[in-house]
Amino acid sequence: MKIAVLSGKGGTGKTTVSTNLAFISKLPLFDTDIEEPNSHIFLKNNILEEKSVYMNYPKVDMEKCNLCGECGDFCRFNAVIPAKNTVLIFEESCHDCGGCGVICKQKAISWEKREIGKIFTGKTYFNSNTVCGKLNVGEMSGVRIIKEMYKSSKIKDFLIDCPPGTACTTVAAVEESDFAVVVTEPSPFGLSDMKLVIKLLRDMKIPFGVVINKAEENEKEVKDYCLSENIEILGEIPFSRKIAENYSKGNITSDILPEYREIFENIFEKVKNYGN
Repeated sequence: MKIAVLSGKGGTGKTTVSTNLAFISKLPLFDTDIEEPNSHIFLKNNILEEKSVYMNYPKVDMEKCNLCGECGDFCRFNAVIPAKNTVLIFEESCHDCGGCGVICKQKAISWEKREIGKIFTGKTYFNSNTVCGKLNVGEMSGVRIIKEMYKSSKIKDFLIDCPPGTACTTVAAVEESDFAVVVTEPSPFGLSDMKLVIKLLRDMKIPFGVVINKAEENEKEVKDYCLSENIEILGEIPFSRKIAENYSKGNITSDILPEYREIFENIFEKVKNYGN
């Protein structure tokens, strides 16, 4: 079973949940939050392998090019801009679709590659597998890294720490999952952003449940919404200074604070038994 952990915005506790579920289940964790991966802080990863990920970008042979402009008309990302005497290439904007090369009747376009990031594989301090993607600073899209993480791995059952929000990277990360855990906080912003994620999952037809982090008894907006939408609340993590202090030290709550372990055990059992 592939279990995705995602949230509508950053800071809701997505990594808290994913790393604790990894500790409880001993399932491998794929950190696909490629712009700012941080699961390694808690998993204390021992990196065993490092792999670069590349994307192609076009190179125009001006001796063949007749400046017809069709490549620029085709490119929707403004990576190819025909000018008066040359064709400008903005390689960071290129999404490596290959369309400009297909449409060029003069066969003036060839390809070069550049590194956009890396994939790190290793072991956690509790001897479970981990795979982490990291996008290079300044790059516009890391979808290729996420797809390569899945493609190059032979692991069948794992947890996925997804990027926050509903952007292309989140779609790429969650589309491999069998079930999604949506982490939210009991605030108006948390509820608003959670609704966007829920719409995404419903459009993708991925079953899901909700975990409320920093939960307080008098906060009922998220609970009322889940009740009205027939969404299962998988668990509630209390608003706790002890949890926050241990998080700030890079500790996994279930390991350091056993009094909270049952919360994550129950969440995992509900997810594992989904559909039974």
